[in-house]
Amino acid sequence: MTAKIMDLESLKKEIEADKEAGELIVFTNGCFDILHVGHIRYLKKAASLGDKLVLALNSDSSVKKLKGKARPFVPDSERMEMLAALEMIDYLILFSEIDASQLLEELKPQIYVKGGDYRIEDLPEAETVYNYGGKIVLVTEIKGKSTTNIIKKIRQSKDEK
Repeated sequence: MTAKIMDLESLKKEIEADKEAGELIVFTNGCFDILHVGHIRYLKKAASLGDKLVLALNSDSSVKKLKGKARPFVPDSERMEMLAALEMIDYLILFSEIDASQLLEELKPQIYVKGGDYRIEDLPEAETVYNYGGKIVLVTEIKGKSTTNIIKKIRQSKDEK
C-alpha cells in the first residue's frame, strides 16, 4: 500500500490541509479496468486543472453493478496499485457506491471532472457538486480509446484464429 491510497478520514484531513494551504482540489472517479492511453490523457488533463488530483476508484462490486458480472477484468487491488504509480494522481480512495455523490459531499473538492462522453445534466453527482458550490468540468473524450474497444479487439482477434 502506498501513501497515496487512503481511507476516507485520512483523505478528508489531507484535503482540508491542502485547501487551507490554498490548493485547488480536483476530483474524478471511475472503473479504470484495463488501463490505456485514453485514461492517461484524461488523468493528465484532470490533474492540470488544479493542484491536487483525487481519484476515487470503483470497487469490484460496484464495477459489476455498472458494467456487468464479467467485469472487472483486473481486481481493484491491482487497479489501485497501478494507478498509485501514476505521477499525476495525488490521492486514491476505493469506493463501493454506484456514483461518487457521497464522497463528493464528504470531500467537497472545488472541481469535479468527468469524461466528455458524459453530459453534465446526466451526471448523478451534478446536484451534489452544485449544492456545495463546486464546478464540473468535462474533459474531451479520446475517440476510440476505451476499455470496451480493447475488449472488442481482443474478442475479434480470438475469433480470427
